[in-house]
Amino acid sequence: MNKRIQEAFSNGKAFIPFITCGDPSLEITEQIVYAMEEAGADLIELGIPFSDPTAEGPVIQGANVRALSGGVTTDKVFDMVVKIRRNSQIPMVFMTYANVVFSYGTERFLKKAAEIGMDGLILPDVPFEEKEEFDQVCKKYGLDLISLIAPTSHERIARIAREAEGFVYCVSSLGVTGMRSQITTDIGAMVKLVKQEKDIPCAVGFGISNPEQAKKMAAQSDGVIVGSAIVKLCETYGVECVPYIKEYVKSMKDAVREKTK
Repeated sequence: MNKRIQEAFSNGKAFIPFITCGDPSLEITEQIVYAMEEAGADLIELGIPFSDPTAEGPVIQGANVRALSGGVTTDKVFDMVVKIRRNSQIPMVFMTYANVVFSYGTERFLKKAAEIGMDGLILPDVPFEEKEEFDQVCKKYGLDLISLIAPTSHERIARIAREAEGFVYCVSSLGVTGMRSQITTDIGAMVKLVKQEKDIPCAVGFGISNPEQAKKMAAQSDGVIVGSAIVKLCETYGVECVPYIKEYVKSMKDAVREKTK
């Protein structure tokens, strides 16, 4: 396991925020990273925008469109990470789509990601059975390819868990990303199946948007991932979004940290 990712889960329950790079601008994205770290984030997911983000709901799709319209490219995202790494050692993983990595050149993309100080990669459109071509190259450069499990994974959970690196991303709800009023999946059962196979952290994402949900999900796992609620703040406040995101991340980290009675 990548050392920084390991550290993200070493201080109790982890809070993992997601942002789309370049929404509203790459300069603001850089400031958001620092603000989220100060607010208590343990690991940050940086989304590289893509024109057809199939796992995303309307909020993150909109962010992808805005970022791409603003001229964001993979190379510009890499340049921003170089700047962040001069000021911060917070664990960071890229979240993007296979096509982004393929079109850049898998080896070239992963080598560069490792060189600039990234710690891992999440590819939501790559099924477990097709991960090998990415996984081999990730291992070569010391990056963790993060595996996802969904409520429908069932008997595949054990196989996915055995080969998982970094942490396991437990998808709490079927469908695309977005805020949900209720999460009905038995997360505890999913986490238990993973832990039976491998001692690896499990973080829950998709649909979590308020402190109450975060607290409940953290009680059943090792960490909580939130994307749409943060991206919505970028959309609502634009270039003024940083303090709002900082305040929100702090409230979510406090909820995750709280011991569930």
